[in-house]
Amino acid sequence: MKIRLAEPTDAAGIARVHIDSWRTTYKGIVTKEYLEGLSYSDREAWWFERLHLSKYIFVAENELGQVGKSIIGFCAGRTNRSAMDSAYEAELGSMYILEEYRGRGVGRVLFVSLVRAFIENRSKSMIVWVLAKNPYRRFYESLGGLYIRSQEIQIGGSSFEEVAYGWTDLKGLLEALVNQEGRIGGM
Repeated sequence: MKIRLAEPTDAAGIARVHIDSWRTTYKGIVTKEYLEGLSYSDREAWWFERLHLSKYIFVAENELGQVGKSIIGFCAGRTNRSAMDSAYEAELGSMYILEEYRGRGVGRVLFVSLVRAFIENRSKSMIVWVLAKNPYRRFYESLGGLYIRSQEIQIGGSSFEEVAYGWTDLKGLLEALVNQEGRIGGM
């Protein structure tokens, strides 16, 4: 597995992971019609635009190393835009791993890469929002994320509870993760 900064040419691969992960993660949570209506081409255009604007998007590639086709996961971060949660400088906006690669440490290495990038850009804290019914939300708890609050959001005309987890000391978090696992992602 290789972790690297995403490039605009990765838009199609990221879109594929994004939609395929939504369809497996949120099956039985979000309506079938909504999930079936997700468009690869629309999501590719959306990611293409984001890839030109953000320096906080990382991809995980499988051992094949073929750009686009080999992307098995990604994470994207940004400066936190919420005035309500202004104590958190950075935000993990999304992280998705293809179902067949979950449980292999891909998410953890992507997470560490993003945390490292935030630290390098002087962010000290981070927040992430995740659907309360997301079966993988415990991942953030396992990384020391503390529950902050919840809010209601709309997806496809339905209401869902979304919960926030936060980390107030990214340097301490990175140090703890590296101490737990040794050298992560080229540390």
